[in-house]
Amino acid sequence: MRGRHSAIGAIVLGGGIAGIVDIGAACAINGFLDPITVCHVIAAGAIGRDAAMAGGLPTVALGLVLQIAMSLLIAAIYAAGAQVLPVLRRRWLPAGLAFGVAVFFVMEFVVVPLSAIGHVPKFTPQSFGLNLLAMLLFGTIIAWFARTKRP
Repeated sequence: MRGRHSAIGAIVLGGGIAGIVDIGAACAINGFLDPITVCHVIAAGAIGRDAAMAGGLPTVALGLVLQIAMSLLIAAIYAAGAQVLPVLRRRWLPAGLAFGVAVFFVMEFVVVPLSAIGHVPKFTPQSFGLNLLAMLLFGTIIAWFARTKRP
């Protein structure tokens, strides 16, 4: 994408695309689960595992809405930071990678334990690496959209 886009555009495009890509990454990381199951798992963070898995399409929609809302919020945090710290725009690739690492640790060790799922995730070395890689991509996508100076 060439040219300038607004901060809102950066948040919507960066957050939206990163959120959808993250669902695809979760599908691949977990043995090519279908996106419907991944959205059920996301919804489980709000309503609990049993209710989410039994909820049908409404909980799939809830999971998708939660995923996109979280992604937009995360993108808004980066975009706000990029307004204050121009280095986040100039050096968007390393900044996006670092942001992805931060997002990974906050999601896995703060958000998930405080959710209705309520436990600290357990990782194998492979799953840790794959999930971290997914968040590196997530952060890079957001940083790429936030890289240009806004009016």
